[in-house]
Amino acid sequence: MNNLWGDSLSGFWSAWIIVITLGSIVFAFWLLYANRKTDKTPDAEGNVETTGHAADGIEEYDNPLPRWWFQLYVGTVIFSLGYLLLYPGLGNFAGLLGWTQEEQWEEEVARAEERFTPIFAQYQEVPIPELAEDGEAMQVAERIFQNNCAVCHGSNAQGGYGFPDLTDDEWLYGGEPDNIVATLRQGRNGLMPSWQQLGEENIENVTQFVLSLSGEEHDAAQAESGAATYASVCAACHGPDGTGNQALGAPNLTNDSWLYRQPGQPLEEAIRQTLRNGRNGHMPAQAAYIGEERVHLVAAYVYSLRQQD
Repeated sequence: MNNLWGDSLSGFWSAWIIVITLGSIVFAFWLLYANRKTDKTPDAEGNVETTGHAADGIEEYDNPLPRWWFQLYVGTVIFSLGYLLLYPGLGNFAGLLGWTQEEQWEEEVARAEERFTPIFAQYQEVPIPELAEDGEAMQVAERIFQNNCAVCHGSNAQGGYGFPDLTDDEWLYGGEPDNIVATLRQGRNGLMPSWQQLGEENIENVTQFVLSLSGEEHDAAQAESGAATYASVCAACHGPDGTGNQALGAPNLTNDSWLYRQPGQPLEEAIRQTLRNGRNGHMPAQAAYIGEERVHLVAAYVYSLRQQD
C-alpha cells in the first residue's frame, strides 16, 4: 500500500485495516500456539493414537507440530510485525522509515536519467537516416517503442483496426524524418465527419465511386452518379483524384491500405460505415512522456521500419 492511497482513508477505515491486519496475525499465532502440543501420549509400545482420519490405508497420527516448523512460523510473525512497523501497511500509518513507492520510483528514474541522458544526447546529434542504420541505437529505440507505442501499433509495428501500419509506405501525415518527429512531438488528431445527411442513396453512390478509385469491383452506374457528390463534399480533403492530402492527414483512397477495415470485412461495407458514422483518430503527443531526446531516437526507429522490405 502506498501513502497516496493510505492518506485518502478516513479514520474509521484506517483503524479497520489496522485491526483486521493485526487481528489476523494474532489469531493465527494463537491458533498454532494453542495446538503446538497434544494431550495424547504414546502407549507402552510407543504407539500414538490417530485422529481418525484415513485415506487409501494411510492414517493420520495425532502428533504435535514439529518444533522447527513452529519456530519458523514465530519468526515470520516477528518479521511481519517489524515490516509493518517500518513500512506502510497499517492504514494511514506511514511507517517509521517514511518510505513511499513514489519516492523510490522517482529515485530510480533520476538514476536512469543520469545514466542514459548523455547517451540519448549523443544520438540526438545524429541525423535520423544515419541513426536508423545504427544497430545498437535501434535496439535501444525498439525497447522504447515496445514500452510506449506497441500498445496501439502492435509489437511488430503493423498496426491494426484504427491504428496505422508503420512498416509500409502509406503515411497519413508523411513518412519523412521531419513528419515522423512532428507526429511524435505534437501528436495528431484526425477527423472524418459523418455524411448521413447525404442520404442512403448518395452514400451508396459515393461508396461505389470510392471503390472505383482503387480499382475494386463496383457498380459503374452508381459510381458515375457518386462522382458529382464526391467532387462536392470529399475532394476538398481527399483530392479530386482521391490520392489524399498529407497536410490534412486525409488518406489516399486509390490504394489497398484501409485504416478502418476489419479483417475479412468487405471493403464496400467498411466505406459505407465510414461515410455514415465518420471517424475520429487520435495520436497523443509523446514528447511529454518520453522526452525530446527519445522522440528523436524513436523517430529513427520508425523511419528504419519503413526502409525495410
